[in-house]
Amino acid sequence: MGFKDGFEYAALSDVGMRRTTNQDAHAVQLADTEEAWQQRGHLFIVADGMGGHAGGELASKLAVEGISHLFHKHANLSPPEALLRAIAETNAEVNRRGSANIDFRDMGTTTSTLVLRPQGVLVAQIGDSRIYRLRGDKMHQLTFDHSVDWELKASGAVKEGSELAAMVPKNQITRSLGPHPTVQPDLEGPYPTEAGDVFLLCSDGLVRKVEDDEIASILSSLSPKEAAQALVDLANIRGGPDNTTVVIVKINDPGITTQASGAATLHVETGEKRKPVHPAFLVVVVACFVAAVALGFTGYWLAAGIAGLGAIVALLITALQSVPGSGRYLVAGQRMGRGPYTETVISPRGSFLDKLFATSNDLREAAEQGQWEIHWKRFDQLRASSEKARQSGDWQAAVRDATRAISFLLQELRTQTHKKASDSTIEY
Repeated sequence: MGFKDGFEYAALSDVGMRRTTNQDAHAVQLADTEEAWQQRGHLFIVADGMGGHAGGELASKLAVEGISHLFHKHANLSPPEALLRAIAETNAEVNRRGSANIDFRDMGTTTSTLVLRPQGVLVAQIGDSRIYRLRGDKMHQLTFDHSVDWELKASGAVKEGSELAAMVPKNQITRSLGPHPTVQPDLEGPYPTEAGDVFLLCSDGLVRKVEDDEIASILSSLSPKEAAQALVDLANIRGGPDNTTVVIVKINDPGITTQASGAATLHVETGEKRKPVHPAFLVVVVACFVAAVALGFTGYWLAAGIAGLGAIVALLITALQSVPGSGRYLVAGQRMGRGPYTETVISPRGSFLDKLFATSNDLREAAEQGQWEIHWKRFDQLRASSEKARQSGDWQAAVRDATRAISFLLQELRTQTHKKASDSTIEY
Protein backbone atom coordinates (compact mmCIF):
# COMPACT_ATOMS: atom_id res chain seq x y z
CA MET A 1 0.00 0.00 0.00
CA GLY A 2 3.00 2.28 -0.43
CA PHE A 3 1.25 4.25 -3.14
CA LYS A 4 -1.25 5.37 -0.48
CA ASP A 5 0.88 5.93 2.60
CA GLY A 6 4.39 6.08 1.17
CA PHE A 7 4.20 9.85 0.81
CA GLU A 8 2.76 12.82 2.65
CA TYR A 9 1.40 16.09 1.35
CA ALA A 10 0.04 19.40 2.58
CA ALA A 11 -1.93 22.12 0.79
CA LEU A 12 -2.58 25.65 2.01
CA SER A 13 -4.04 28.74 0.34
CA ASP A 14 -4.19 32.21 1.90
CA VAL A 15 -5.79 35.45 0.70
CA GLY A 16 -2.78 37.51 1.80
CA MET A 17 -2.65 40.89 3.51
CA ARG A 18 -3.89 43.22 0.76
CA ARG A 19 -6.47 41.26 -1.22
CA THR A 20 -10.13 40.85 -0.34
CA THR A 21 -10.67 37.71 -2.42
CA ASN A 22 -8.58 34.65 -3.15
CA GLN A 23 -8.13 34.11 -6.89
CA ASP A 24 -5.84 31.12 -6.34
CA ALA A 25 -7.14 27.56 -6.48
CA HIS A 26 -5.62 24.13 -5.98
CA ALA A 27 -6.60 20.50 -6.28
CA VAL A 28 -5.28 17.18 -5.00
CA GLN A 29 -6.59 13.98 -6.56
CA LEU A 30 -5.12 10.76 -5.19
CA ALA A 31 -5.23 7.27 -6.69
CA ASP A 32 -7.31 5.02 -4.45
CA THR A 33 -6.34 1.65 -5.93
CA GLU A 34 -3.14 -0.02 -7.12
CA GLU A 35 -4.54 -0.06 -10.65
CA ALA A 36 -5.28 3.68 -10.55
CA TRP A 37 -1.76 4.32 -9.22
CA GLN A 38 -0.19 2.36 -12.06
CA GLN A 39 -2.37 3.88 -14.78
CA ARG A 40 -2.75 7.48 -13.64
CA GLY A 41 -1.00 8.22 -10.34
CA HIS A 42 -1.59 11.14 -7.97
CA LEU A 43 -2.49 14.58 -9.38
CA PHE A 44 -1.65 17.98 -7.83
CA ILE A 45 -2.55 21.38 -9.32
CA VAL A 46 -2.07 25.05 -8.40
CA ALA A 47 -3.74 27.85 -10.39
CA ASP A 48 -3.51 31.64 -10.03
CA GLY A 49 -6.44 33.43 -11.67
CA MET A 50 -6.52 36.84 -13.34
CA GLY A 51 -9.12 39.07 -14.96
CA GLY A 52 -10.80 40.91 -12.09
CA HIS A 53 -11.94 39.50 -8.77
CA ALA A 54 -14.81 37.40 -10.10
CA GLY A 55 -13.08 36.42 -13.34
CA GLY A 56 -9.82 35.32 -11.80
CA GLU A 57 -11.54 33.33 -9.09
CA LEU A 58 -13.78 31.56 -11.62
CA ALA A 59 -10.94 30.87 -14.07
CA SER A 60 -8.70 29.21 -11.48
CA LYS A 61 -11.63 27.18 -10.11
CA LEU A 62 -12.59 25.96 -13.59
CA ALA A 63 -8.94 25.10 -14.32
CA VAL A 64 -8.29 22.86 -11.33
CA GLU A 65 -11.68 21.16 -11.55
CA GLY A 66 -11.54 20.67 -15.31
CA ILE A 67 -7.99 19.34 -15.54
CA SER A 68 -8.35 16.93 -12.62
CA HIS A 69 -11.64 15.55 -14.00
CA LEU A 70 -10.65 15.28 -17.65
CA PHE A 71 -7.23 13.77 -16.93
CA HIS A 72 -8.97 10.72 -15.48
CA LYS A 73 -11.82 10.79 -17.98
CA HIS A 74 -9.43 10.22 -20.91
CA ALA A 75 -8.44 6.78 -19.65
CA ASN A 76 -7.88 5.55 -23.22
CA LEU A 77 -4.94 7.93 -23.62
CA SER A 78 -1.46 7.65 -22.15
CA PRO A 79 -0.90 9.94 -19.11
CA PRO A 80 1.06 12.61 -21.05
CA GLU A 81 -1.54 12.73 -23.82
CA ALA A 82 -4.42 12.68 -21.32
CA LEU A 83 -2.85 15.60 -19.44
CA LEU A 84 -2.44 17.66 -22.61
CA ARG A 85 -5.98 16.83 -23.73
CA ALA A 86 -7.38 17.77 -20.33
CA ILE A 87 -5.60 21.13 -20.44
CA ALA A 88 -6.75 21.84 -24.01
CA GLU A 89 -10.39 21.06 -23.25
CA THR A 90 -10.31 23.00 -19.98
CA ASN A 91 -8.82 25.99 -21.79
CA ALA A 92 -11.63 25.85 -24.34
CA GLU A 93 -14.24 25.83 -21.57
CA VAL A 94 -12.66 28.76 -19.69
CA ASN A 95 -12.45 30.68 -22.97
CA ARG A 96 -16.09 29.89 -23.76
CA ARG A 97 -17.26 31.08 -20.34
CA GLY A 98 -15.20 34.23 -20.65
CA SER A 99 -16.52 35.04 -24.14
CA ALA A 100 -20.14 34.47 -23.08
CA ASN A 101 -20.16 37.00 -20.22
CA ILE A 102 -18.78 40.51 -20.41
CA ASP A 103 -17.97 40.40 -16.68
CA PHE A 104 -15.57 37.52 -17.34
CA ARG A 105 -14.10 38.79 -20.58
CA ASP A 106 -10.41 37.84 -21.02
CA MET A 107 -10.31 35.99 -17.71
CA GLY A 108 -7.46 33.52 -17.43
CA THR A 109 -5.27 31.62 -15.03
CA THR A 110 -1.87 30.07 -14.61
CA THR A 111 -1.73 26.33 -14.07
CA SER A 112 1.09 24.22 -12.68
CA THR A 113 0.27 20.52 -12.65
CA LEU A 114 2.28 17.63 -11.22
CA VAL A 115 1.43 13.97 -11.73
CA LEU A 116 3.24 11.55 -9.40
CA ARG A 117 3.51 8.12 -11.05
CA PRO A 118 5.64 4.97 -10.75
CA GLN A 119 7.78 6.21 -13.68
CA GLY A 120 8.39 9.54 -11.94
CA VAL A 121 6.66 12.91 -12.09
CA LEU A 122 5.11 14.58 -15.11
CA VAL A 123 4.90 18.37 -15.08
CA ALA A 124 2.62 20.60 -17.17
CA GLN A 125 3.05 24.36 -17.04
CA ILE A 126 1.20 27.49 -18.20
CA GLY A 127 2.12 30.88 -16.73
CA ASP A 128 4.41 31.78 -13.83
CA SER A 129 3.26 29.64 -10.94
CA ARG A 130 6.06 27.21 -10.19
CA ILE A 131 7.02 23.64 -9.34
CA TYR A 132 10.23 22.90 -7.44
CA ARG A 133 11.95 19.67 -6.44
CA LEU A 134 14.17 19.47 -3.36
CA ARG A 135 16.61 16.56 -3.33
CA GLY A 136 19.30 16.49 -0.69
CA ASP A 137 20.90 19.92 -0.51
CA LYS A 138 19.76 21.02 -3.99
CA MET A 139 16.48 22.53 -5.10
CA HIS A 140 15.60 22.68 -8.80
CA GLN A 141 12.86 24.64 -10.50
CA LEU A 142 11.20 22.14 -12.86
CA THR A 143 9.02 24.70 -14.66
CA PHE A 144 9.74 27.60 -16.98
CA ASP A 145 8.12 30.94 -16.13
CA HIS A 146 6.03 32.13 -19.08
CA SER A 147 6.85 35.76 -18.33
CA VAL A 148 8.42 38.63 -20.25
CA ASP A 149 11.40 38.49 -17.91
CA TRP A 150 12.13 34.79 -18.47
CA GLU A 151 11.34 34.81 -22.19
CA LEU A 152 13.74 37.68 -22.86
CA LYS A 153 16.53 36.06 -20.87
CA ALA A 154 15.95 32.70 -22.57
CA SER A 155 16.15 34.32 -26.01
CA GLY A 156 19.45 36.01 -25.15
CA ALA A 157 17.99 39.49 -25.68
CA VAL A 158 18.57 40.38 -22.04
CA LYS A 159 21.49 39.25 -19.90
CA GLU A 160 21.08 38.31 -16.26
CA GLY A 161 22.21 41.12 -13.95
CA SER A 162 22.30 43.80 -16.65
CA GLU A 163 20.69 47.23 -16.31
CA LEU A 164 18.14 46.27 -18.94
CA ALA A 165 17.22 43.14 -16.99
CA ALA A 166 16.45 45.28 -13.96
CA MET A 167 13.95 47.30 -16.03
CA VAL A 168 11.99 44.32 -17.35
CA PRO A 169 8.71 43.73 -15.45
CA LYS A 170 8.90 40.60 -13.32
CA ASN A 171 5.23 39.62 -13.15
CA GLN A 172 3.97 40.17 -16.70
CA ILE A 173 3.10 36.75 -18.05
CA THR A 174 3.16 35.75 -21.71
CA ARG A 175 0.95 32.66 -21.55
CA SER A 176 -2.18 31.76 -19.59
CA LEU A 177 -5.09 29.36 -19.72
CA GLY A 178 -8.39 30.82 -20.91
CA PRO A 179 -8.01 34.13 -22.77
CA HIS A 180 -7.51 32.43 -26.17
CA PRO A 181 -9.27 29.45 -27.79
CA THR A 182 -6.06 27.41 -27.75
CA VAL A 183 -3.05 27.27 -25.45
CA GLN A 184 0.34 25.58 -25.59
CA PRO A 185 1.46 24.14 -22.24
CA ASP A 186 4.98 22.95 -21.51
CA LEU A 187 5.15 19.23 -20.78
CA GLU A 188 8.17 18.05 -18.81
CA GLY A 189 9.36 14.72 -17.48
CA PRO A 190 9.12 12.13 -16.31
CA TYR A 191 11.57 13.12 -13.57
CA PRO A 192 12.61 9.95 -11.67
CA THR A 193 11.74 10.00 -7.97
CA GLU A 194 13.85 9.09 -4.96
CA ALA A 195 13.05 8.63 -1.28
CA GLY A 196 13.24 12.01 0.46
CA ASP A 197 12.27 14.03 -2.61
CA VAL A 198 10.10 17.04 -1.81
CA PHE A 199 8.01 18.75 -4.48
CA LEU A 200 6.54 22.23 -4.09
CA LEU A 201 3.80 23.73 -6.27
CA CYS A 202 3.18 27.42 -5.56
CA SER A 203 1.59 30.58 -6.90
CA ASP A 204 3.72 33.67 -7.42
CA GLY A 205 2.44 35.16 -4.18
CA LEU A 206 5.11 33.05 -2.49
CA VAL A 207 8.09 33.62 -4.77
CA ARG A 208 7.53 37.38 -4.92
CA LYS A 209 8.35 37.58 -1.21
CA VAL A 210 10.39 34.49 -0.34
CA GLU A 211 13.70 33.75 -2.06
CA ASP A 212 14.54 30.33 -3.51
CA ASP A 213 17.26 29.64 -0.95
CA GLU A 214 14.84 30.47 1.86
CA ILE A 215 12.20 28.18 0.36
CA ALA A 216 14.75 25.37 0.08
CA SER A 217 15.87 25.86 3.69
CA ILE A 218 12.31 25.64 5.00
CA LEU A 219 11.43 22.61 2.86
CA SER A 220 14.52 20.77 4.09
CA SER A 221 13.89 21.58 7.76
CA LEU A 222 10.16 21.01 8.28
CA SER A 223 7.45 18.49 7.51
CA PRO A 224 5.15 19.33 4.56
CA LYS A 225 2.40 20.58 6.89
CA GLU A 226 4.72 22.81 8.92
CA ALA A 227 6.60 23.98 5.83
CA ALA A 228 3.37 24.99 4.08
CA GLN A 229 2.32 27.11 7.05
CA ALA A 230 5.79 28.61 7.47
CA LEU A 231 6.06 29.62 3.80
CA VAL A 232 2.63 31.28 3.78
CA ASP A 233 3.39 33.02 7.09
CA LEU A 234 6.68 34.36 5.79
CA ALA A 235 5.07 35.73 2.62
CA ASN A 236 2.39 37.47 4.69
CA ILE A 237 4.83 38.88 7.24
CA ARG A 238 6.73 40.49 4.36
CA GLY A 239 3.66 42.29 3.11
CA GLY A 240 1.51 39.56 1.60
CA PRO A 241 0.57 41.66 -1.47
CA ASP A 242 -0.96 38.69 -3.29
CA ASN A 243 -2.75 35.44 -2.61
CA THR A 244 -0.37 32.64 -1.70
CA THR A 245 -0.99 28.95 -2.38
CA VAL A 246 1.39 26.07 -1.73
CA VAL A 247 1.10 22.32 -2.22
CA ILE A 248 3.97 20.24 -0.84
CA VAL A 249 4.53 16.54 -1.55
CA LYS A 250 7.23 14.45 0.13
CA ILE A 251 8.15 10.86 -0.81
CA ASN A 252 9.00 8.75 2.23
CA ASP A 253 8.76 5.15 1.07
CA PRO A 254 11.57 3.93 -1.22
CA GLY A 255 9.12 1.32 -2.51
CA ILE A 256 7.17 3.86 -4.58
CA THR A 257 10.22 5.49 -6.15
CA THR A 258 10.97 5.08 -9.83
CA GLN A 259 13.83 2.64 -9.40
CA ALA A 260 12.01 0.41 -6.92
CA SER A 261 8.64 0.38 -8.66
CA GLY A 262 9.90 -1.48 -11.73
CA ALA A 263 7.27 0.34 -13.78
CA ALA A 264 7.11 -0.07 -17.53
CA THR A 265 8.57 2.67 -19.72
CA LEU A 266 6.23 5.56 -20.36
CA HIS A 267 4.40 5.63 -23.68
CA VAL A 268 3.97 9.10 -25.14
CA GLU A 269 0.98 9.05 -27.46
CA THR A 270 0.45 11.18 -30.55
CA GLY A 271 -3.15 10.05 -30.91
CA GLU A 272 -5.88 8.03 -29.26
CA LYS A 273 -5.39 4.37 -28.53
CA ARG A 274 -7.71 2.01 -30.35
CA LYS A 275 -10.56 0.66 -28.28
CA PRO A 276 -10.11 -2.91 -27.05
CA VAL A 277 -11.58 -5.64 -29.25
CA HIS A 278 -15.17 -6.41 -28.36
CA PRO A 279 -15.98 -10.17 -28.21
CA ALA A 280 -18.91 -9.58 -30.58
CA PHE A 281 -16.50 -8.82 -33.41
CA LEU A 282 -14.76 -12.17 -32.96
CA VAL A 283 -18.13 -13.96 -32.93
CA VAL A 284 -19.12 -12.23 -36.18
CA VAL A 285 -15.82 -13.15 -37.84
CA VAL A 286 -16.18 -16.83 -36.91
CA ALA A 287 -19.88 -16.97 -37.81
CA CYS A 288 -19.35 -15.37 -41.21
CA PHE A 289 -16.43 -17.65 -41.98
CA VAL A 290 -18.38 -20.81 -41.02
CA ALA A 291 -21.41 -19.66 -43.03
CA ALA A 292 -19.26 -18.94 -46.10
CA VAL A 293 -17.72 -22.42 -45.97
CA ALA A 294 -21.07 -24.16 -45.43
CA LEU A 295 -22.79 -22.23 -48.20
CA GLY A 296 -19.91 -22.92 -50.57
CA PHE A 297 -20.20 -26.70 -50.03
CA THR A 298 -23.93 -26.58 -50.74
CA GLY A 299 -23.47 -24.60 -53.95
CA TYR A 300 -24.90 -21.27 -52.84
CA TRP A 301 -21.95 -19.32 -54.24
CA LEU A 302 -23.52 -15.86 -54.09
CA ALA A 303 -24.55 -16.28 -50.47
CA ALA A 304 -21.16 -17.80 -49.69
CA GLY A 305 -19.46 -14.79 -51.26
CA ILE A 306 -21.55 -12.38 -49.23
CA ALA A 307 -20.80 -14.29 -46.03
CA GLY A 308 -17.11 -14.38 -46.92
CA LEU A 309 -17.12 -10.63 -47.57
CA GLY A 310 -18.76 -10.16 -44.19
CA ALA A 311 -16.01 -12.21 -42.55
CA ILE A 312 -13.34 -10.08 -44.24
CA VAL A 313 -15.00 -6.80 -43.22
CA ALA A 314 -15.42 -7.98 -39.61
CA LEU A 315 -11.78 -9.14 -39.59
CA LEU A 316 -10.58 -5.73 -40.81
CA ILE A 317 -12.62 -3.95 -38.19
CA THR A 318 -11.21 -6.25 -35.52
CA ALA A 319 -7.66 -5.60 -36.73
CA LEU A 320 -8.17 -1.84 -36.74
CA GLN A 321 -9.67 -1.99 -33.26
CA SER A 322 -6.62 -3.83 -31.90
CA VAL A 323 -3.87 -1.58 -33.34
CA PRO A 324 -2.22 0.38 -30.50
CA GLY A 325 -2.12 4.16 -30.58
CA SER A 326 0.81 5.80 -32.31
CA GLY A 327 3.61 7.32 -30.30
CA ARG A 328 6.97 6.51 -28.78
CA TYR A 329 8.32 4.97 -25.62
CA LEU A 330 10.61 6.96 -23.36
CA VAL A 331 13.53 4.73 -22.46
CA ALA A 332 15.16 4.91 -19.04
CA GLY A 333 16.65 8.35 -18.45
CA GLN A 334 14.86 9.94 -21.39
CA ARG A 335 12.36 12.72 -20.75
CA MET A 336 10.43 15.52 -22.38
CA GLY A 337 11.16 19.21 -21.92
CA ARG A 338 14.26 21.24 -21.15
CA GLY A 339 14.13 21.44 -17.36
CA PRO A 340 15.29 21.80 -14.69
CA TYR A 341 15.66 25.57 -15.18
CA THR A 342 17.32 26.73 -11.96
CA GLU A 343 19.39 25.17 -9.21
CA THR A 344 19.66 26.39 -5.64
CA VAL A 345 22.20 24.79 -3.29
CA ILE A 346 21.41 24.86 0.41
CA SER A 347 24.37 26.02 2.46
CA PRO A 348 24.64 27.00 6.12
CA ARG A 349 24.12 30.75 6.18
CA GLY A 350 23.63 33.00 9.15
CA SER A 351 21.78 35.67 7.20
CA PHE A 352 18.52 33.73 6.88
CA LEU A 353 18.54 32.87 10.58
CA ASP A 354 19.23 36.53 11.35
CA LYS A 355 16.14 37.44 9.29
CA LEU A 356 14.04 34.89 11.11
CA PHE A 357 15.22 36.09 14.54
CA ALA A 358 14.60 39.72 13.57
CA THR A 359 11.12 38.85 12.36
CA SER A 360 10.21 37.02 15.55
CA ASN A 361 11.58 39.95 17.62
CA ASP A 362 9.41 42.39 15.67
CA LEU A 363 6.36 40.19 16.12
CA ARG A 364 7.00 39.88 19.85
CA GLU A 365 7.37 43.64 20.22
CA ALA A 366 4.11 44.24 18.36
CA ALA A 367 2.30 41.63 20.45
CA GLU A 368 3.55 43.13 23.71
CA GLN A 369 2.62 46.65 22.66
CA GLY A 370 -0.84 45.42 21.71
CA GLN A 371 -1.14 43.65 25.06
CA TRP A 372 -2.01 40.35 23.42
CA GLU A 373 -2.37 37.28 25.62
CA ILE A 374 0.40 35.04 24.32
CA HIS A 375 1.78 31.79 25.73
CA TRP A 376 5.30 33.18 25.80
CA LYS A 377 6.80 30.08 27.43
CA ARG A 378 6.42 27.99 24.28
CA PHE A 379 7.71 30.82 22.08
CA ASP A 380 10.77 31.32 24.30
CA GLN A 381 11.48 27.58 24.27
CA LEU A 382 11.53 27.51 20.48
CA ARG A 383 13.73 30.59 20.25
CA ALA A 384 16.18 29.19 22.79
CA SER A 385 16.26 25.82 21.04
CA SER A 386 16.96 27.54 17.72
CA GLU A 387 19.79 29.58 19.18
CA LYS A 388 21.31 26.51 20.83
CA ALA A 389 21.19 24.58 17.54
CA ARG A 390 22.82 27.50 15.77
CA GLN A 391 25.69 27.62 18.23
CA SER A 392 26.24 23.88 17.91
CA GLY A 393 26.31 24.10 14.11
CA ASP A 394 23.01 22.27 13.54
CA TRP A 395 21.79 24.76 10.98
CA GLN A 396 18.78 22.73 9.87
CA ALA A 397 17.44 22.42 13.42
CA ALA A 398 18.06 26.12 13.97
CA VAL A 399 15.95 27.05 10.95
CA ARG A 400 13.27 24.54 11.97
CA ASP A 401 12.75 25.94 15.46
CA ALA A 402 13.08 29.58 14.36
CA THR A 403 10.30 29.15 11.80
CA ARG A 404 8.24 27.18 14.31
CA ALA A 405 8.53 30.09 16.74
CA ILE A 406 7.23 32.52 14.12
CA SER A 407 4.35 30.27 13.07
CA PHE A 408 3.44 29.65 16.72
CA LEU A 409 3.33 33.36 17.48
CA LEU A 410 1.26 34.13 14.39
CA GLN A 411 -1.21 31.39 15.31
CA GLU A 412 -1.49 32.88 18.79
CA LEU A 413 -2.15 36.30 17.27
CA ARG A 414 -4.77 34.89 14.93
CA THR A 415 -6.51 33.19 17.86
CA GLN A 416 -6.43 36.38 19.92
CA THR A 417 -7.80 38.42 17.00
CA HIS A 418 -10.70 35.98 16.69
CA LYS A 419 -11.42 36.20 20.41
CA LYS A 420 -11.35 40.00 20.44
CA ALA A 421 -13.56 40.18 17.36
CA SER A 422 -16.11 37.91 19.04
CA ASP A 423 -16.23 39.94 22.28
CA SER A 424 -18.85 42.25 20.79
CA THR A 425 -20.99 39.47 19.35
CA ILE A 426 -23.78 37.51 21.00
CA GLU A 427 -23.01 33.81 21.24
CA TYR A 428 -25.95 31.44 20.82
